[in-house]
Amino acid sequence: MKKIRAAVVGYGNIGRYAIEALEAAEDFEIAGVVRRNGAENKPAELAAYDVVKDITELKDVDVAILATPTRSCEDYANKILPLGINTVDSFDIHTSIVDYRAALMPVCKENGAVAVIAAGWDPGSDSIVRSLMQSLAPKGLSYTNFGPGMSMGHSVCVRSKAGVKNALSMTIPLGEGIHRRMVYVELEDGASLDEVTAAIKADPYFSHDETHVFAVDSVDAVRDMGHGVNLVRKGVSGKTQNQRLEFNMSINNPALTGQVLVNVARASMRQQPGCYTMIEIPVIDMLPGDREKLIGQLV
Repeated sequence: MKKIRAAVVGYGNIGRYAIEALEAAEDFEIAGVVRRNGAENKPAELAAYDVVKDITELKDVDVAILATPTRSCEDYANKILPLGINTVDSFDIHTSIVDYRAALMPVCKENGAVAVIAAGWDPGSDSIVRSLMQSLAPKGLSYTNFGPGMSMGHSVCVRSKAGVKNALSMTIPLGEGIHRRMVYVELEDGASLDEVTAAIKADPYFSHDETHVFAVDSVDAVRDMGHGVNLVRKGVSGKTQNQRLEFNMSINNPALTGQVLVNVARASMRQQPGCYTMIEIPVIDMLPGDREKLIGQLV
């Protein structure tokens, strides 16, 4: 069986866990890792792999796992898809996903490539659960309650603000899909907490939620990569009311995101050219192994 050759673009938390998920997957091999500094200060755990500055320096790449900040995903996808290489990412700005999909669709089709976007656990695998719940109770209301736990996307957003040396954003569920953001920042010398707080609260990542910002001496002292979600659907099946569906999950945030990215990288090899979200892809395509055997095991 020819293995899928995957490159990992970016080597932060998600990139590290994506490497681990690829190493554990028998149908993949790692084509290499793309980092801003290339092989400079190459981590010991990447000794067995080619580490480069540009994906064009790697050979025979089938799919690129974009383990990059959300706001850079589109730029990377637009550079890599024209090479005929599939891309997958964990873009997590919910309100921009439809526009992002529309922007990448012609790029994919023109170059015979596949992009799977917004493929983390939310948006991503939770989106699949929400879709299933809505199909089971078509009329009703769904609530997504995150946490308590670390939000990687929100933390990356805060670290991008002027005056911030390091940051951690915690999500606290208040119920019925309402959340509080607790943000802990290490400030650069001379930075103003008030100015940093204003910049954080004005960002679309935070502007719709209650947000509190605190200065701390060490973000590492309060960091916890745990997270979770509680999904609830209350609704009607046919004409029968009082249907209540619930899904709960407690996770290591970047580890699950890395696993999901590997799953959709596999699925990307089974789709026609185009840009997809996870709810558009058959779940069975995300699993390794023979389709007939999987049907026998899972149905």
